[in-house]
Amino acid sequence: MKKINFKLIFGFTVVLGLISCSDVLDESPDNRTEINSLEKISELLVSAYPESTYIAFLEPLSDNAGDKSLSAEASDLNLMMFTWQDFFDDDNDTPTNYWNTAYEAISQANQALLSLEELGELDTPQRGEALLCRAYAHYMLVNIFAKAYDPATASTDLGVTYITEPEITLLPQYARNTVQEVYDNIQSDLVEGLLYITDDYDEPKFHFTKAAANAFASRFYLTIGEWQKVIDHSNVTLGNGTGVNAIRDYTNDYRAAGLSYSERSFRYFSSIEQANLLLTVGESTYARNHYSERFQLNDDVASLLFFQGNAAGLAWSEQVFGQDLFYNTPKFDEYFRITNQAAGIGLAFLQVAILTGDETMFNRAEAYAMLGDFQSAVDDVNTLLSVKSQNYSSASILGLADITSVIDPNFYTPFYSIPADALPIIDLILETKRSVHYNEGLRWFDIKRHDIAIDHTYDKTPNNPITISLVKGDNRRALQIPAEAQARGIEPNIR
Repeated sequence: MKKINFKLIFGFTVVLGLISCSDVLDESPDNRTEINSLEKISELLVSAYPESTYIAFLEPLSDNAGDKSLSAEASDLNLMMFTWQDFFDDDNDTPTNYWNTAYEAISQANQALLSLEELGELDTPQRGEALLCRAYAHYMLVNIFAKAYDPATASTDLGVTYITEPEITLLPQYARNTVQEVYDNIQSDLVEGLLYITDDYDEPKFHFTKAAANAFASRFYLTIGEWQKVIDHSNVTLGNGTGVNAIRDYTNDYRAAGLSYSERSFRYFSSIEQANLLLTVGESTYARNHYSERFQLNDDVASLLFFQGNAAGLAWSEQVFGQDLFYNTPKFDEYFRITNQAAGIGLAFLQVAILTGDETMFNRAEAYAMLGDFQSAVDDVNTLLSVKSQNYSSASILGLADITSVIDPNFYTPFYSIPADALPIIDLILETKRSVHYNEGLRWFDIKRHDIAIDHTYDKTPNNPITISLVKGDNRRALQIPAEAQARGIEPNIR
């Protein structure tokens, strides 16, 4: 029987751990454990999800970030992401760290798949989970480190390396697959994984359940513009009726319930929240510094996303806390694990939701709009607003006649054409989504998908604002391949 070995992927050490969901933060065992049962493969798959977060580096890339002024301090990561510079440090919350942990997760999934083959178990829930984990990690990597999907150029655009086997050599050499090859492989793994996936887990929120798997499928097909598949998979996740029981009820479960700031922070990405479909845990200090970073929620962005109210003409139930230099919304709750009691030192962890019912409903609404079913699209927006607005009533329901915004046809320019009559509804969906998912990293993916141009203005010296632009088609939309990967022969992105 094959034994777990320490593996290296692009120079990063991978420890194949066997841990339970409830002990997700515990130490991994050594490399002598044999994977000789379905139970051990299930334990192995706990680590087949990227154990890091992407929010800290994706938010300042987007139009969700503004300059709070020279009075606020910015970390190197925060400044360089806001100014779209290449950043190669491998600390927690960085692009390099995410690359590292995503490929570690892929290695775990591949080891699980190989072990299943050796056991002759080819149609089990463990195979479904492993395939979905491999697909998800590659999807995130190609969306962060490569150009946006465009079928006209995907066969020549550089993607990432799609790895389907465990590492068996020290420091292997790799080449990048094309974007099309990566997407084809993701779809193949996704389609097969959906055949076997189950809901039978001790802690389902930390695994690909049927709801989470279909939410991922909804996101994937949205990216490649297959609208009916977006709707079909979203319907599985959201269930029958309006889908309101699968999304976050901020009005009643947070505001009306009188939750404090810390209680809201705890609940937002917790397993008790119905909207959270798939949770991951990674080392991160983002909970302790997101509100104080210079390039974050400044006056202008807070006014646009929150203070001016929403499309229903109502105030958001979600509150902005703090003032001036410290505006923030309560979403993050740090877990600190002490490693040395005497010295008072340890490791900071953050739990986040990487798939939610809310995002899935936004996906479905956008797909409805692209198919010309405008009423269904607006119905989904109304459902979302009904549980996220103060004093919502039947008089607040948006009708098609209420959506009269005039949108520049060159603002949204994905690889497909958006019909003129769909454009105001697409804008309604994406702007509402922007507020609902503020500081969760999702806005960057919409910016890439729709090739939205961004201007970032900041004071380099007092009273001396400068503006830098991320134009349509800008190569910096694909984050640079980490330096360590380049040193192993991976071709860098064009700059």
